[in-house]
Amino acid sequence: MSVSCGVECVLILGFSRWMWKRCTYVGSDDSASWSNATPEEFEPIPRVCRLILAVYESDLHNPQFQPSGGYRLNPDWVVKRVTYEQTLGHAPPYIIYLDHDHREIVLAIRGLNLIKESDYKLLLDNRLGRQMFDGGYVHHGLLKSAIWLLNEEGETLKRLWVENGSDYTMVFAGHSLGSGVAALLAVIVVNHRHRLGGVPRSKVRCYAVAPARCMSLNLAVKYADVIHSAILQDDFLPRTATPLEDIFKSVFCLPCLLFLVCLRDTFIPEGRKLRDPRRLYAPGRMYHIVERKFCRCGRFPPEVRTAIPVEGRFEHIVLSCNATSDHGIIWIEREAEKALQMLRESSSSETITTPPKVQKLERLKTIEKEHKDALQKALSLNIPHAAVRGEDEPPQDEAEPSQGDNEDALKTKSQSSGGTTNWDQVVEKLFKKNESGDLVVQSDVEVEALTPALAPS
Repeated sequence: MSVSCGVECVLILGFSRWMWKRCTYVGSDDSASWSNATPEEFEPIPRVCRLILAVYESDLHNPQFQPSGGYRLNPDWVVKRVTYEQTLGHAPPYIIYLDHDHREIVLAIRGLNLIKESDYKLLLDNRLGRQMFDGGYVHHGLLKSAIWLLNEEGETLKRLWVENGSDYTMVFAGHSLGSGVAALLAVIVVNHRHRLGGVPRSKVRCYAVAPARCMSLNLAVKYADVIHSAILQDDFLPRTATPLEDIFKSVFCLPCLLFLVCLRDTFIPEGRKLRDPRRLYAPGRMYHIVERKFCRCGRFPPEVRTAIPVEGRFEHIVLSCNATSDHGIIWIEREAEKALQMLRESSSSETITTPPKVQKLERLKTIEKEHKDALQKALSLNIPHAAVRGEDEPPQDEAEPSQGDNEDALKTKSQSSGGTTNWDQVVEKLFKKNESGDLVVQSDVEVEALTPALAPS
């Protein structure tokens, strides 16, 4: 009897301790050790948030849902606006905007529409470890959507790039579901830059707002110089490793599901998470907007922290009443604009009295060093497929073909002689079919055979 009472006491104490740690864990804990962002590097994020919001408008000359301060764009610079009727369910609606003020060609994609069946089909078109790409795993449905977008708009983007002196920055931006499509768009374009007129890697940018977990950790770190993710405080989507399709198929309400996911992840060791190559993560460099503190009521002036985390990359669910509201693009745009104004005020007050703490050139060198350090750390943790990118790494389809590939290369060249690029063919160059008929990266076929032995996340 005394033994059973002792076991019960231990279980109660253990559960109480777990509950205390989980309930006192706040979103700001994820980025407590990160450095503060500078106004220059954070400046594009509020702007792309407004561009994503502009996708929701049917007529930008007469906007109905504009944020505080307006969209601050020129409606005449909108090159193309595509609706659900035109995408036929292959991708969320988007706009192509030629921003002459900032010298950018922007493709902005809206987030999930809860009443559109086609958006759910994109989410459900996946299976754990189904799609390998560029030495890692990605979400299958989102990759297909990205390829479709490039087939539709690749020639338009190439034309805009060439017509504007081959000097504008190519920007892909998206929110929620759209962020996953935008991130994979950027990854494909970076690997096949000459297909868009030879745009250099330094001129390709992706801004993933409230990002979905769409790629494995090695890819998230590898492309941190291209992809930038913006997360508001307690947002649930970048934190839950539960596949998107499982979230929306669940019979539980979202808060209940998040609690169960939080309980499950407590018992998964950090090393096991890192060793599972199929586990998907939010992509790229992180910008965390923090505006609330533990046991403090109300919102505080937001601050922006940034890093390229490897371990602890938003792995913990925050049990907060704001976990879902912080996912809204309207709130993110509002708080990001506040944070940018505060960064500018802080920077201007420094330069009036004293030199700025971080010079621009020094900050650029710091960003490059952070990326290299993150790649090295990924290697040291034995993350599957992790590799250090060379400074002048050529696009994968520009590599010199072997003799056995010459025939395929000639076929592809002849098939695309009409002047348009078939992006399905371009992407398929990286793959070959396995026994089940799925396309896999050629060097990863043996690795894929080993992955079923790993326990699912």
